[in-house]
Amino acid sequence: MTALPSSIATDWTADAAPAAGTAAATAAAAKIEREAHKLEKRLCRETGRAIVQYNMIEEGDKVMVCMSGGKDSYTLLDILIKLQKRAPIHFDLVAVNLDQKQPGFPEHVLPEYLATTGVPFHIENQDTYSIVRRVVPEGKTTCGLCSRLRRGILYRVADELGCTKIALGHHRDDIMQTLLLNMFFGSKLKTMPPKLVSDDGRHVVIRPLAFVTEKDTTRWAQQQNFPIIPCNLCGSQENLQRQQVGEMLRDWDKRFPGRVDNMFNALQNVVPSHLLDGTLHDFRGLKATGVASEDGDKAFDPEAFPAAGTPAGLPGLQVVSLSS
Repeated sequence: MTALPSSIATDWTADAAPAAGTAAATAAAAKIEREAHKLEKRLCRETGRAIVQYNMIEEGDKVMVCMSGGKDSYTLLDILIKLQKRAPIHFDLVAVNLDQKQPGFPEHVLPEYLATTGVPFHIENQDTYSIVRRVVPEGKTTCGLCSRLRRGILYRVADELGCTKIALGHHRDDIMQTLLLNMFFGSKLKTMPPKLVSDDGRHVVIRPLAFVTEKDTTRWAQQQNFPIIPCNLCGSQENLQRQQVGEMLRDWDKRFPGRVDNMFNALQNVVPSHLLDGTLHDFRGLKATGVASEDGDKAFDPEAFPAAGTPAGLPGLQVVSLSS
C-alpha cells in the first residue's frame, strides 16, 4: 500500500453535496436543517483532514471500526461511511462490537442498528466483565484492566477478519484529557497519538476523529438519534480522574475561548530543544560554534504571545519584560 499523492489527497476534505431545498418547510425547520448540514460538513472536513495529514487510510485498506455503542463510535462509523463514498481511493469498512457480557447490556441494539448501515459487521462475545469484577477490588478503577483485555481481543478479531487498520472513536477532547492526565499523574508528556503501531508490530491503530471536538460528536449523535448504550462498567464510575480533567477543560473552554484550541495546536508544534528531555535533544553535547542560528537561544527575548482576546491569544496571560 502506498501513500496518497498530494494532488488527490485534499479530496478527502471536500464538502458533501448540499441537502435538498427546504422551501416548503418552516423557518425554524430550515434553520435546524442548515445547522445540521454545517455540522456534517465540519465533521467530514475535520475527519478527512486528520486522515490525510497522518495518512491513516490507504488504497485497499480494510478498516475495522470499533463500536462501543457510545456517541463517538457511532459518529466515527457514520462519517467514515460518508467519506468512503467520495474518497479518491477504495477502502472497505467492517464494524466490530465486543459484547463484554455486562449485566443488562442490550445486545440487540447494535446488531439492529448496524444492519441498517449496509456495512458488514461482527459481534464478538467475550465475558471480560466477570474477569474485571473478579480481579479488581471493589471501589477501584476498572478502566485499565478492561482496556487491556478489550485491546487483545480486538487485535485478534482484526487478524481473523483480515483488517489492515483498526479505527477508534477517540476525539480531540480525549487527546487533551490524556495529555493532562499523563502530566498530572504520570509525569510524562504524552497523549493518544492519531496513528500508532501496536506493541507486537502487527496492527496499525488510527483515530480519525483526532481533530473533532466532543461537543460536535454529542450534537451529531443527538441529531441522528443514535441508539446510545451507556457503559456501566467503567464509564459511570464516579470521581474518575479523567472525568475531573474533562470538566476542567470544558470550564476553560467556556471561560477562556481559544485556550484549549491553543493547547491542542501546541501538540503539533513541539520544540524539543526548549524542553528538558535529554533523549530528544543533546543538551550535554551543546557547545558554542560561533555560527548564528535562527533556532538558537531566545531566553532573553520577550515572549511574543498575541494579546488576550485575539484568535490565537491565551486569555488572562500577561507578558512582563524585565529590563536590566
